[in-house]
Amino acid sequence: MSAPHVGPHASSHGDGPFTPVAEHVRTCLDLVRPLPPLDLALRDALGCVLAEDVVSPRPLPAFDNSGMDGYAVRLRDVEGASEESPVGLPVVVDIAAGSGDPMRLPGGACARIMTGAPVPAGAEAVVPVEWTDRGVAHVTVRRVPRPGQHVRRAGEDVAAGVVVVEAGTRLQPRHVGVLAAVGRARVRVRPRPRVVVVSTGTEVVEPGAALAPGQLHDANGYLLTAAAEDVGALAYRVGVVADDAAALASVLDDQLVRADVVVTSGGVSEGAYDTVKEVLSGRAAERAGHRVRFERVAVQPGMPQGAGTLGEQRVPVFTLPGNPVSSFVSFEVFVRPALRRMLGAQGPDPDRPRVRAVAAERWTSPPAKEQYVRCAWTRGHDGRLHVAPVSGHGSHLVTALARTTCLAVVPVGTSEVEVGDEVECVLLGPLPVEQP
Repeated sequence: MSAPHVGPHASSHGDGPFTPVAEHVRTCLDLVRPLPPLDLALRDALGCVLAEDVVSPRPLPAFDNSGMDGYAVRLRDVEGASEESPVGLPVVVDIAAGSGDPMRLPGGACARIMTGAPVPAGAEAVVPVEWTDRGVAHVTVRRVPRPGQHVRRAGEDVAAGVVVVEAGTRLQPRHVGVLAAVGRARVRVRPRPRVVVVSTGTEVVEPGAALAPGQLHDANGYLLTAAAEDVGALAYRVGVVADDAAALASVLDDQLVRADVVVTSGGVSEGAYDTVKEVLSGRAAERAGHRVRFERVAVQPGMPQGAGTLGEQRVPVFTLPGNPVSSFVSFEVFVRPALRRMLGAQGPDPDRPRVRAVAAERWTSPPAKEQYVRCAWTRGHDGRLHVAPVSGHGSHLVTALARTTCLAVVPVGTSEVEVGDEVECVLLGPLPVEQP
C-alpha cells in the first residue's frame, strides 16, 4: 500500500480537520448503555441477549433411556445369537415412552421397549427391533449388541449444575430448544432496543409510488430498518419526512415515546435544505432538550455524521448521511456497535468477523480518510481470502450492495491499494467453514 505523510486529522482538500473514525465510534458507544434486563417467557425471548448463565437443574437425560425401538436385554441371555443360531427370549413387559413405573429385568427374559422409554434396572443393552422377529410375547434375537449399545445414559448430554447457555448469548432457535430441554419456561434477558428510523428529503417517495422528475424511492428507510432488525433490535420505520423543519421536529417529538434509539438519514451536510441539522442544532434545539453534535468524520463514504440525545428523555440519536451507501456504511461502523451494546452483547461481533485478505485488484483511497470499500471475497488457490471492489467509490451507487460480501478497510495515510496487498476486511456475515 502507498502511504504518504498525511496526519490523522488532516484533510486532503484543505477544508479543516476530520474526527477520526475510532473517536466517533466512542462517541456513539458513550451515548448508550445495556438495557435493564427483564424476565420473559421463553417463547418471547428469541433474538434477545441472555442476561444470566442458565444452569441445568438436573442431568440430561434425567434417566437411562432407550435410543431405539427394540428389546432391553441382559447380555448373557443373548450370548452367541446370530442369523444361523438365533436366541429366543420371553417378553415379560412392554415399556412405552413416558412410563414411570420402575422395574428390574429378570434374568432369562427381556422387555419390549420404545425409543425414549426408561431402561429397566439390570438391562445392559437394547437390541434394535430390526435384529429380531418383532415378537410380542416371545422374541427371537439374531444379533448380539455391545455393552450399553442403544442405551442413553442419564447425564450423558449434561450433568446437573452445568451451564448450558452463557450470559451474553443472543438467543437463536437452537438455544431456545436447549433452554426448554432443561425446563426453563422463563429467562432473564436484555430487551431488544426499539429503534425508530426516519428518512428525510422532499425528493424521497415510498417504494411502489410512481416517480415524478427529480424524485427517488426511499432505499434508506428500508435498509436501516432491516439492518437494525438484523442486529436484534425492534425497528419501526417512519414514513418519509419532507425537508420541512416544523414537520421533522413534530415527527421526532411524537416518536420519542416509543424509541430507545432514533436513526435518521439525510439532511446532515452543509446544504440549504439539510433539515436534520437545522432542527437538531442551535437555540431551538437546546430549548427542546436536543443535544446533538455534528462532525466531519474521517471516513469514506459517510463523512457528515451526527450523534447525541433527543429531548429531556435523552433518547440517543444517530444522524446518518442520505446517500444509500454512506448510510449503510455509517450504520455498520457506528450504529451497529451501539445497538449491540444496548442488547448486552459482549466481545467481538460474531456476524461481523474481521479477517486479513489479499487485494485482487488495485484501487485508490483518500489518504485523509479511513476508507470502507464494498468488496466481494473469494477463496484463492492459496486458501486465503481474496477481495475485489464491486463498484466505484460513488456513495450513490447502491445496487452493488447486493453483491457486497465484505467491507475492505483502508487506513488513514494510504493513497492506494495494490494487487497482492493485504487488507483488513469486515465480513458481512460469518465466514463459512472450509469443506474438507
